[in-house]
Amino acid sequence: MPELLKVVLSAAGVLGIMGFVFGILLALASKVFYVKEDERKGQIMECLPGANCGGCGYAGCAAYTDAVISGEAAVNLCNAAGQESIDKIAAILGVEGGQVSRTYARIRCCGSLELAHAKYQYQGIPDCTAASRLIDGYMECKYGCLGLGSCAKVCTHNAIVIENNVAVVKKELCGGCGACVDVCPKGIIEMVPEDALFTVGCSSHNKGAVTKKACLTGCLGCKICEKNCPHDAIHVVDNLAVIDYEKCDHCGLCAEKCPAKIIRRFDV
Repeated sequence: MPELLKVVLSAAGVLGIMGFVFGILLALASKVFYVKEDERKGQIMECLPGANCGGCGYAGCAAYTDAVISGEAAVNLCNAAGQESIDKIAAILGVEGGQVSRTYARIRCCGSLELAHAKYQYQGIPDCTAASRLIDGYMECKYGCLGLGSCAKVCTHNAIVIENNVAVVKKELCGGCGACVDVCPKGIIEMVPEDALFTVGCSSHNKGAVTKKACLTGCLGCKICEKNCPHDAIHVVDNLAVIDYEKCDHCGLCAEKCPAKIIRRFDV
Protein backbone atom coordinates (compact mmCIF):
# COMPACT_ATOMS: atom_id res chain seq x y z
CA MET A 1 0.00 0.00 0.00
CA PRO A 2 1.44 3.41 -0.91
CA GLU A 3 2.80 5.35 2.05
CA LEU A 4 0.59 8.38 1.29
CA LEU A 5 -2.56 6.23 1.34
CA LYS A 6 -1.56 4.78 4.72
CA VAL A 7 -1.19 8.28 6.14
CA VAL A 8 -4.61 9.34 4.79
CA LEU A 9 -6.35 6.23 6.15
CA SER A 10 -4.62 6.60 9.48
CA ALA A 11 -5.71 10.24 9.79
CA ALA A 12 -9.27 9.34 8.78
CA GLY A 13 -9.33 6.58 11.40
CA VAL A 14 -8.13 8.92 14.13
CA LEU A 15 -10.75 11.51 13.19
CA GLY A 16 -13.45 8.85 13.14
CA ILE A 17 -12.49 7.61 16.62
CA MET A 18 -12.36 11.20 17.93
CA GLY A 19 -15.79 11.91 16.44
CA PHE A 20 -17.22 8.79 18.05
CA VAL A 21 -15.74 9.65 21.45
CA PHE A 22 -16.90 13.29 21.31
CA GLY A 23 -20.36 12.15 20.24
CA ILE A 24 -20.62 9.91 23.30
CA LEU A 25 -19.38 12.75 25.54
CA LEU A 26 -21.92 15.19 24.10
CA ALA A 27 -24.73 12.67 24.55
CA LEU A 28 -23.71 12.13 28.19
CA ALA A 29 -23.41 15.91 28.74
CA SER A 30 -26.91 16.49 27.34
CA LYS A 31 -28.25 13.96 29.85
CA VAL A 32 -26.29 15.36 32.78
CA PHE A 33 -27.05 19.03 32.10
CA TYR A 34 -30.60 18.57 30.77
CA VAL A 35 -32.98 21.16 32.14
CA LYS A 36 -36.54 19.92 32.16
CA GLU A 37 -38.96 22.51 30.78
CA ASP A 38 -42.01 23.20 32.89
CA GLU A 39 -44.88 21.40 31.17
CA ARG A 40 -47.14 24.27 32.15
CA LYS A 41 -45.34 26.51 29.66
CA GLY A 42 -46.86 24.74 26.67
CA GLN A 43 -50.30 24.77 28.28
CA ILE A 44 -50.10 28.51 28.95
CA MET A 45 -48.76 29.25 25.47
CA GLU A 46 -51.86 27.58 24.03
CA CYS A 47 -54.01 30.05 25.96
CA LEU A 48 -52.19 33.10 24.59
CA PRO A 49 -52.89 34.60 21.14
CA GLY A 50 -49.30 34.16 19.94
CA ALA A 51 -49.17 37.63 18.38
CA ASN A 52 -45.95 38.55 20.24
CA CYS A 53 -47.18 42.13 20.28
CA GLY A 54 -45.41 43.14 23.50
CA GLY A 55 -48.52 44.73 24.98
CA CYS A 56 -47.90 42.86 28.25
CA GLY A 57 -44.51 44.54 28.61
CA TYR A 58 -42.50 41.46 27.64
CA ALA A 59 -40.75 40.55 24.39
CA GLY A 60 -43.37 38.13 23.13
CA CYS A 61 -45.69 35.44 24.45
CA ALA A 62 -42.88 33.02 25.39
CA ALA A 63 -41.11 35.62 27.54
CA TYR A 64 -44.40 36.56 29.18
CA THR A 65 -45.15 32.89 29.89
CA ASP A 66 -41.79 32.45 31.60
CA ALA A 67 -42.45 35.55 33.70
CA VAL A 68 -45.91 34.29 34.69
CA ILE A 69 -44.58 30.85 35.71
CA SER A 70 -41.79 32.39 37.77
CA GLY A 71 -44.25 34.69 39.51
CA GLU A 72 -42.62 37.81 38.07
CA ALA A 73 -45.72 38.83 36.11
CA ALA A 74 -49.43 38.75 36.84
CA VAL A 75 -51.56 36.36 34.79
CA ASN A 76 -53.93 39.06 33.55
CA LEU A 77 -51.50 41.29 31.64
CA CYS A 78 -52.32 39.99 28.17
CA ASN A 79 -54.84 42.42 26.77
CA ALA A 80 -55.48 40.32 23.69
CA ALA A 81 -56.14 37.02 25.48
CA GLY A 82 -59.56 37.77 26.95
CA GLN A 83 -61.04 36.82 30.31
CA GLU A 84 -61.67 33.17 29.44
CA SER A 85 -58.03 32.57 28.52
CA ILE A 86 -56.79 34.40 31.60
CA ASP A 87 -58.99 32.21 33.78
CA LYS A 88 -57.52 29.10 32.12
CA ILE A 89 -53.97 30.30 32.78
CA ALA A 90 -54.84 31.01 36.41
CA ALA A 91 -56.28 27.50 36.73
CA ILE A 92 -53.11 25.97 35.27
CA LEU A 93 -50.98 27.81 37.81
CA GLY A 94 -53.43 27.45 40.67
CA VAL A 95 -53.60 31.18 41.35
CA GLU A 96 -56.16 33.96 41.23
CA GLY A 97 -56.62 35.24 37.70
CA GLY A 98 -58.02 38.69 38.25
CA GLN A 99 -60.09 40.79 35.92
CA VAL A 100 -58.74 41.76 32.52
CA SER A 101 -59.14 45.48 31.90
CA ARG A 102 -59.15 45.38 28.13
CA THR A 103 -58.43 48.47 26.12
CA TYR A 104 -58.24 49.14 22.42
CA ALA A 105 -57.00 51.88 20.14
CA ARG A 106 -59.01 54.73 18.72
CA ILE A 107 -57.98 57.39 16.25
CA ARG A 108 -58.71 60.91 17.42
CA CYS A 109 -59.09 62.35 13.92
CA CYS A 110 -61.86 62.35 11.34
CA GLY A 111 -60.15 64.54 8.77
CA SER A 112 -60.79 62.61 5.59
CA LEU A 113 -59.80 63.85 2.14
CA GLU A 114 -63.12 65.63 1.66
CA LEU A 115 -62.92 67.40 5.01
CA ALA A 116 -59.26 68.16 5.73
CA HIS A 117 -57.22 70.56 3.62
CA ALA A 118 -53.67 69.90 2.42
CA LYS A 119 -50.85 72.47 2.39
CA TYR A 120 -48.94 70.77 -0.40
CA GLN A 121 -48.71 67.51 -2.31
CA TYR A 122 -46.47 65.07 -0.50
CA GLN A 123 -44.45 62.71 -2.70
CA GLY A 124 -41.87 61.48 -0.22
CA ILE A 125 -41.39 58.25 1.75
CA PRO A 126 -44.78 56.67 2.58
CA ASP A 127 -44.18 56.98 6.30
CA CYS A 128 -45.94 59.26 8.79
CA THR A 129 -42.79 60.09 10.75
CA ALA A 130 -40.91 61.04 7.60
CA ALA A 131 -43.79 63.18 6.34
CA SER A 132 -44.26 64.93 9.69
CA ARG A 133 -40.67 66.16 9.61
CA LEU A 134 -41.42 68.35 6.62
CA ILE A 135 -43.20 71.41 8.03
CA ASP A 136 -45.27 69.27 10.44
CA GLY A 137 -46.66 67.25 7.55
CA TYR A 138 -48.55 68.05 4.39
CA MET A 139 -51.95 68.59 6.02
CA GLU A 140 -53.13 72.07 6.96
CA CYS A 141 -53.97 70.81 10.45
CA LYS A 142 -50.68 69.96 12.12
CA TYR A 143 -52.50 67.69 14.58
CA GLY A 144 -54.31 65.57 11.99
CA CYS A 145 -53.78 62.05 10.65
CA LEU A 146 -51.35 61.87 7.73
CA GLY A 147 -52.89 58.65 6.44
CA LEU A 148 -49.59 57.03 5.40
CA GLY A 149 -50.19 53.94 7.50
CA SER A 150 -47.24 53.77 9.89
CA CYS A 151 -49.66 52.59 12.57
CA ALA A 152 -51.08 49.90 10.28
CA LYS A 153 -47.59 48.61 9.48
CA VAL A 154 -46.73 47.95 13.13
CA CYS A 155 -50.10 46.42 14.03
CA THR A 156 -49.54 42.68 14.47
CA HIS A 157 -53.30 42.09 14.61
CA ASN A 158 -54.09 43.74 11.24
CA ALA A 159 -56.59 45.88 13.12
CA ILE A 160 -55.79 49.22 11.43
CA VAL A 161 -56.70 50.20 7.90
CA ILE A 162 -56.44 53.49 6.04
CA GLU A 163 -59.78 54.69 4.74
CA ASN A 164 -60.01 57.93 2.81
CA ASN A 165 -56.62 59.07 4.14
CA VAL A 166 -57.50 58.45 7.79
CA ALA A 167 -56.50 55.50 9.97
CA VAL A 168 -59.42 53.42 11.25
CA VAL A 169 -59.26 50.79 13.99
CA LYS A 170 -61.27 47.59 13.73
CA LYS A 171 -62.20 47.02 17.35
CA GLU A 172 -62.90 43.31 16.94
CA LEU A 173 -59.29 42.74 15.80
CA CYS A 174 -57.45 45.15 18.09
CA GLY A 175 -55.28 43.38 20.65
CA GLY A 176 -54.68 46.50 22.71
CA CYS A 177 -50.88 46.27 22.52
CA GLY A 178 -50.40 50.01 21.99
CA ALA A 179 -47.75 49.66 19.28
CA CYS A 180 -49.70 52.06 17.09
CA VAL A 181 -49.74 54.65 19.88
CA ASP A 182 -45.95 54.55 20.12
CA VAL A 183 -45.34 54.90 16.38
CA CYS A 184 -47.79 57.72 15.60
CA PRO A 185 -45.78 60.97 15.27
CA LYS A 186 -48.93 63.06 15.76
CA GLY A 187 -49.97 61.37 18.99
CA ILE A 188 -53.57 61.04 17.83
CA ILE A 189 -54.09 57.41 18.82
CA GLU A 190 -55.33 56.69 22.33
CA MET A 191 -56.10 53.52 24.26
CA VAL A 192 -59.62 53.52 25.65
CA PRO A 193 -61.59 51.05 27.79
CA GLU A 194 -63.34 48.28 25.88
CA ASP A 195 -66.78 49.53 26.93
CA ALA A 196 -66.12 53.14 25.86
CA LEU A 197 -68.72 54.10 23.27
CA PHE A 198 -67.79 57.68 22.45
CA THR A 199 -64.65 59.36 21.19
CA VAL A 200 -63.71 62.91 20.37
CA GLY A 201 -62.62 62.51 16.77
CA CYS A 202 -60.21 65.43 16.79
CA SER A 203 -56.80 66.23 18.24
CA SER A 204 -56.45 69.90 17.32
CA HIS A 205 -55.51 72.32 20.08
CA ASN A 206 -56.03 75.33 17.83
CA LYS A 207 -58.85 77.75 18.50
CA GLY A 208 -62.13 77.00 16.77
CA ALA A 209 -61.69 79.43 13.88
CA VAL A 210 -58.21 78.11 13.04
CA THR A 211 -59.38 74.51 13.30
CA LYS A 212 -62.32 75.19 11.00
CA LYS A 213 -60.05 76.79 8.43
CA ALA A 214 -57.85 73.71 8.28
CA CYS A 215 -60.61 71.09 8.44
CA LEU A 216 -64.36 71.12 7.97
CA THR A 217 -64.71 68.81 10.96
CA GLY A 218 -62.97 69.51 14.22
CA CYS A 219 -63.48 70.46 17.84
CA LEU A 220 -64.41 74.13 18.23
CA GLY A 221 -63.67 74.28 21.95
CA CYS A 222 -67.13 75.75 22.51
CA LYS A 223 -67.73 73.82 25.78
CA ILE A 224 -71.31 72.95 24.87
CA CYS A 225 -70.51 69.29 25.56
CA GLU A 226 -68.99 70.21 28.91
CA LYS A 227 -72.00 72.27 29.95
CA ASN A 228 -74.50 69.57 29.02
CA CYS A 229 -72.75 66.52 30.49
CA PRO A 230 -74.70 65.42 33.61
CA HIS A 231 -71.74 63.44 34.95
CA ASP A 232 -68.92 65.99 34.60
CA ALA A 233 -67.23 63.49 32.29
CA ILE A 234 -66.08 65.79 29.50
CA HIS A 235 -64.07 68.99 29.65
CA VAL A 236 -62.43 71.29 27.15
CA VAL A 237 -58.71 71.34 27.80
CA ASP A 238 -56.50 73.58 25.67
CA ASN A 239 -59.30 74.09 23.10
CA LEU A 240 -60.05 70.36 22.82
CA ALA A 241 -62.82 68.28 24.40
CA VAL A 242 -61.49 65.39 26.50
CA ILE A 243 -63.61 62.51 27.83
CA ASP A 244 -63.03 61.09 31.30
CA TYR A 245 -64.00 57.45 30.69
CA GLU A 246 -64.15 56.66 34.41
CA LYS A 247 -67.01 59.12 34.80
CA CYS A 248 -68.72 58.64 31.42
CA ASP A 249 -71.91 56.56 31.55
CA HIS A 250 -72.36 56.54 27.76
CA CYS A 251 -75.53 58.63 27.78
CA GLY A 252 -74.51 60.27 24.49
CA LEU A 253 -75.72 63.74 25.41
CA CYS A 254 -72.35 65.28 24.51
CA ALA A 255 -72.50 63.78 21.01
CA GLU A 256 -76.07 64.94 20.60
CA LYS A 257 -75.28 68.54 21.57
CA CYS A 258 -71.92 68.89 19.79
CA PRO A 259 -72.45 71.47 16.99
CA ALA A 260 -69.47 70.16 15.02
CA LYS A 261 -70.62 66.52 15.44
CA ILE A 262 -67.06 65.59 16.29
CA ILE A 263 -68.02 63.49 19.32
CA ARG A 264 -68.94 60.20 17.74
CA ARG A 265 -70.25 56.84 18.84
CA PHE A 266 -68.27 53.71 17.98
CA ASP A 267 -70.11 50.47 18.52
CA VAL A 268 -67.68 48.29 16.54
